[in-house]
Amino acid sequence: MKKNTTTAPSATSSALQAAQRSDIEGFMVMDVMRAADAKEQAGERIIHMEVGQPGTPAPKVARDAVAATLAQHNLGYTLALGNHALRERICQHYQDSYGVEIPASRIIITPGSSGAFILAFTGLFDAGATVGLPSPGYPCYRQILKALDLAPALIETSEADRWMPTPHSLQQTHARSALSGLLVASPANPTGTMIEPDRLAALCQTCERLGVWFISDEIYHGLTYDQPARTALAYSDEAIVINSFSKYFSMTGWRVGWMVVPERLVRVFERLAQNLFICAPAVSQVAALASFDAVEELEANKQTYAQNRALLLRELPKAGFTRIVPADGAFYLYCDISDLADDSAAFARRILDEAGVALTPGIDFDPVRGHRYLRFSYARSTDDIAEAARRLIQWAETNPKC
Repeated sequence: MKKNTTTAPSATSSALQAAQRSDIEGFMVMDVMRAADAKEQAGERIIHMEVGQPGTPAPKVARDAVAATLAQHNLGYTLALGNHALRERICQHYQDSYGVEIPASRIIITPGSSGAFILAFTGLFDAGATVGLPSPGYPCYRQILKALDLAPALIETSEADRWMPTPHSLQQTHARSALSGLLVASPANPTGTMIEPDRLAALCQTCERLGVWFISDEIYHGLTYDQPARTALAYSDEAIVINSFSKYFSMTGWRVGWMVVPERLVRVFERLAQNLFICAPAVSQVAALASFDAVEELEANKQTYAQNRALLLRELPKAGFTRIVPADGAFYLYCDISDLADDSAAFARRILDEAGVALTPGIDFDPVRGHRYLRFSYARSTDDIAEAARRLIQWAETNPKC
């Protein structure tokens, strides 16, 4: 008789558990996206206003460049720092857009901005260090920090400060928590607000005086509607600047971004990139390089966002959403719903189930006050945004007390 070789799990193996550093919260917007997808699979038409993703593809010139390259080249690894031509083109971008001269040697191409954050947090901070983050803010900042055994220190912002930290709030937080770094995004996610040039300069100077690294997330640069954004590189050579081709360049799924670092740290980040990622996707770097020649198409996308923004600012109050944070850039509106509900997650789920519009609860961005807020992303087509507004108005009429 054949011997049964199947064994029950041992006490030792069943006791093995995931590392404590993995015990981080999920990215709620992706959970909303999953719930919306389930409804679409069941045949419903959902209007997606939850995810910060352009509804447009990568620029045509970028897709054409990829097609031509695939027909002629075996796309292997690039250098860990990235394609030389792309790094040079990014330098030209800083000169053209900001009047700032940056040598290509300071540019590092990364697997999206997410890869840049992992490199920055790993290269700048030892385990246990504390990094200041404005709240509300992009939730993945604090979750990546936690996964790397770093401590996020939330700096509560307010409407009076345009939802941005001030030198005073930075110093107060540093006095309490001995910060090693500060990360600021402008335009910001989820509020869409921007930091004024004078305050950006003051934050850079305050960080240098306190011995705190300043990290500037500039992923939404290019998507501003009144005043252009300024780069932290205009005010400090010590700043770590992170950007991506995801938003303005409409290339979210291509996973390619970049960072600008002080010259003395280039080799530090190169070694980390070599070991963590090897390089950013070579095919995506081809597309990224070509996308700089798509200004007309990209500006047309931006004009669509501007139309969507105006449409929502006009129509959302008709659905009861009257407390909207003024948005300078990106493609978000952040709305105070405290007069409508006190649980943004449950409220967003009701809207998804009953109106077929996917929105992101503010609790994802602000663990303390976010239950009072919803984020609306208007990066889809104007037809989609108009349909979402129509549905929300109709839903509000049938649910007057929500």
